[in-house]
Amino acid sequence: MAEITAALVKELREKTGAGMMDCKKALTETKGAFDDAVDWLRKKGLAAAAKKAGRVAAEGLVGVAASGTSGAVVEVNAETDFVARNDQFQGFVRSVAAAALAKGDEVEALKAAPVPGGTRSIGEELTQLIATIGENMALRRAKKLSVKNGLVAAYVHNQASAGLGKIGVLVALESGAPQDKLAALGKQLAMHVAAANPQALTPAEVDPSALERERNVLSEQARASGKPENIIAKMVEGRLRKFYEEVVLLEQTSVIDGETKIAKVVEAAGKEMGAPVKVAGFVRFALGEGIEKAQSDFAAEVAATAKQG
Repeated sequence: MAEITAALVKELREKTGAGMMDCKKALTETKGAFDDAVDWLRKKGLAAAAKKAGRVAAEGLVGVAASGTSGAVVEVNAETDFVARNDQFQGFVRSVAAAALAKGDEVEALKAAPVPGGTRSIGEELTQLIATIGENMALRRAKKLSVKNGLVAAYVHNQASAGLGKIGVLVALESGAPQDKLAALGKQLAMHVAAANPQALTPAEVDPSALERERNVLSEQARASGKPENIIAKMVEGRLRKFYEEVVLLEQTSVIDGETKIAKVVEAAGKEMGAPVKVAGFVRFALGEGIEKAQSDFAAEVAATAKQG
């Protein structure tokens, strides 16, 4: 058996692109035989997966899973929209959402968790998918919401298949009202969240940096009017109320009827159900948001190909 040195592990890593621990395991399994270790990594799909790891993955699917007082939403990315229609990939995203519902939303812990009903971990299953389908993929994020008493409603917009799509929303409702009535309200609110994209539940929860930027912009706009500072302060506060109506869920006007504030919608629903209802939280995942997508210049590609010819 050849000695498994750090230099040998490093050489294998450089040749295959696989992780250090995977390279060490490959050399251990093959008793230090370098070429056999390369083949071991290839058979496991680890070398192929590592080579694809640098490619931008901004497509894929958002998946949701909800049951009673808990719900989870996950985002799993791939390189192309084509993969989102792959049955294997869809099944994997469903499994991740189910695992997040059961185990929680910490991504690294999720990767280590077993695939529901399977033998591999979620991380291992992802590596296998990368090797099988041939695209870089990533479990990007997950979020779980729970309430002690009430319901967590889930909604998927642009649904590709049951529980899978481009936008996934959870809305957590605390109430002693009947589940079927809470479910109807929850779906209505989740559809609103999908369309209106609120940034916070209440004014107090607005990101302080976003609020400060808005306040600065409004102050400069008000000063341009030439009015005194005490009037400017009142103008800014008035305009901030308008800002809250745009970004705060409970302050927004319902997209369903175009007239009623969400806070009033919830209050009226509670009265109708015979039990108060409180929106305890919400989460909205839109596929690929915040990921820098590679922009290809098709004309330049054609020109470059023509020159090569």
